[in-house]
Amino acid sequence: MSVPLLESHIPGYPCRRGKVRDVYDLGDQLLIVATDRISAFDWVLPTPIPDKGRILTRMTLFWLKFLDIPNHLVSADVAAFPKDFSKHAEILEGRTMLVRKTQVVPIECVVRGYLAGSGWKEYQRQGTVCGQKLAAGLVECQQLPAPIFTPSTKAESGHDENISFEQMAQEVGRGPAEDLRRRSLDVYNRAAAHARTKGIVLADTKFEWGRLPSGEVLLIDEVLTPDSSRFWPLDQYRPGANPPSFDKQFVRDWLDRSGWDKNSPPPPLPADVVEKTRAKYLEALQRLST
Repeated sequence: MSVPLLESHIPGYPCRRGKVRDVYDLGDQLLIVATDRISAFDWVLPTPIPDKGRILTRMTLFWLKFLDIPNHLVSADVAAFPKDFSKHAEILEGRTMLVRKTQVVPIECVVRGYLAGSGWKEYQRQGTVCGQKLAAGLVECQQLPAPIFTPSTKAESGHDENISFEQMAQEVGRGPAEDLRRRSLDVYNRAAAHARTKGIVLADTKFEWGRLPSGEVLLIDEVLTPDSSRFWPLDQYRPGANPPSFDKQFVRDWLDRSGWDKNSPPPPLPADVVEKTRAKYLEALQRLST
């Protein structure tokens, strides 16, 4: 287990810090550093999860190779990075990607194969998911007859908000919206089929896409990780019950029990929650990529 990284500091380059990633602007390229920060309930927690950034980067690199579709990756080899970064190899090794800069499509492209999360809550209220009418009588976590595309807004902070496909089409144009829906469903279907052979259910996931100046569409950001997807163990999956997931559920559960009000800075995580969460991320990587 390595020393956890909460923040990277590479002087001389603009850096935008997201909830878990530090993104350095190199002009026509970006350097994305996956830190060991972890967020829950829209807060970045004070306690990192050791190796989390390396685990999620390895998973993204696995999927990019497996999917074999146009994407933004230039290199994950620290030696190929600009000198100002490569001299920090000890910190950046295994958790950093040099990528092409794109014009990011301002929509989270979510695909759901199962009725869970916010989709289940909406279905209970009105029988729809993101405005799409579903058959009556479905139960929580039930597999849908076919995966559905349910876009959402991209929030810099706070929650993304589900929108209809028509709203997405108004935002980005009908042709591009239909193209991104097709691409997202294709990637989900192929990834879900692979995951199932590894004993994992890919319940849902979100993709981000970007465009080069040439108009070429690229898959960007992290891909099919436990931070962007809902993975369940196939042997514990039963329709009508919410199975355990390969993500930060240990963290959420502990925070729910801790008495934290979710409106003030969150408390530090105990060591056993950190270790269980790290182990879950690592298990997902090992099962999916071997």
